[in-house]
Amino acid sequence: MPNSANKIVQLARSQDRLTTLDYAREVFDDFIEFHGDRNFRDDGAIVGGIASLDGRAVTVIGIQKGKSLQDNLDRNFGQPHPEGYRKALRLMKQAEKFGRPIITFINTAGAFPGSGAEERGQGEAIAKNLFEMSDLNVPIIAIVNGEGGSGGALALAVGDRVWMLENAMYSILSPEGFATILWKDSSRAPEAAELLKITSKHLLENGVVDKVISEEDTIAELKAALISELAILSELSSEALLEARYQRFRKY
Repeated sequence: MPNSANKIVQLARSQDRLTTLDYAREVFDDFIEFHGDRNFRDDGAIVGGIASLDGRAVTVIGIQKGKSLQDNLDRNFGQPHPEGYRKALRLMKQAEKFGRPIITFINTAGAFPGSGAEERGQGEAIAKNLFEMSDLNVPIIAIVNGEGGSGGALALAVGDRVWMLENAMYSILSPEGFATILWKDSSRAPEAAELLKITSKHLLENGVVDKVISEEDTIAELKAALISELAILSELSSEALLEARYQRFRKY
């Protein structure tokens, strides 16, 4: 029997899920992490660097949750500040300069909503990522590997292909937020989860995501899928790649 939407929300938020750094080290070879946005500071909630995949140089970027309380505190529980998104964009522009495909991993409840983040331009940082990613002339594959929440997730998800892990979720807001707004009752979050259609099954059926990765042999399946898909995308001209990406999101 398939998991309910509420159960998938719990699985997507589990602290036991593989993180971006886990995937960077298990799926790819020779991962080297880069730091900082060259403007304010390094944000531990977003990690990124260069690696190789089946002999092809790639850029890997993702939102990083912690595996312990202290790790989560250091990484702000996977809620990026604007400097995190600016670091991601710096690495994406670098990837474009050197012709490297980009793979992003998304696992966040949303961008950090604190006053300092807003003062440093949180909205502008997210909007600029959306704008710039839509025009990058290298292949982009975005993977929702846990909780994909709001604009904080979308800021790394403008890809030629958007994939999800089987027990991940992707939504404009949390079920708790939806229930609070609609019914003024956050305890109805399980009901909201069903209404929101946030599971990989629903999103694949509706064409929001292109592929679902099972969680039985995730590393091997993901690696094989990335190698295969990058071979296809890399054959496209820049013009064809950008037009297909535009049409993918335009259909919404």
